[in-house]
Amino acid sequence: MPQLQYGQTTIEWRFKADATLKRHYVTVERGRPVLLRGPAVGLEAQEALVRQRARWIREKRALVEAPAADEQIVTGSRLRYCGRTYFTEVQHAPKLAHATLHFTASRFVIENPAGRSISSAALAPLLNAFYRDRAHEKLLARVRHWERQSGLQARAARIRHFQSRWASCNAQNVLEFHPRVMELPASVQDYVVVHELCHTVEKSHTRAFWALVAQQMPDWRRQHEVLERAAFGDLV
Repeated sequence: MPQLQYGQTTIEWRFKADATLKRHYVTVERGRPVLLRGPAVGLEAQEALVRQRARWIREKRALVEAPAADEQIVTGSRLRYCGRTYFTEVQHAPKLAHATLHFTASRFVIENPAGRSISSAALAPLLNAFYRDRAHEKLLARVRHWERQSGLQARAARIRHFQSRWASCNAQNVLEFHPRVMELPASVQDYVVVHELCHTVEKSHTRAFWALVAQQMPDWRRQHEVLERAAFGDLV
């Protein structure tokens, strides 16, 4: 299996050719070599793609290899939404059959029949549902806004869970966004939308693509850097 040296880090990867993809993606998983997917390319080009993302791969691998902790969420914990973290209140609600999560203007409120704390694993589906609902309400509205602003048109836009990326634009120009885009600051959410709308015209990350992004959003680099530091970000 091929590998390269990045500082003190050895990066081993495997390549999976996928003719349905127009660009290359890198995925980092616990205990496995880096997965590089995309149009068929030779070993030299693969190495260049992996080296291009070597810093991100090293940081991402450190994150995914860290021991998993089943953190307990209690009153005073913070949950992320639209680039900010909000105070969270956990209330004991013994009459409820299942835990619930609500968001006010300034805090998250969790009502939990099991007590005044809830594990992050038990909270995850509630938080994902919250992000999904907000994405349907707010993110798809931003798609329509940027279509009017840019003149670029998607065939459709929808919310979908991905394994390790924020969004995609398929061959039919259907845009799909992970619910967790709602964790990001509003300006970065807009960048994700603009990025995918530009793929309706330029499928690959060519100079023409980035010129189109810059035309619509001159400060895109700053937003891209924030996105790079977030949990996903496997785009090459």
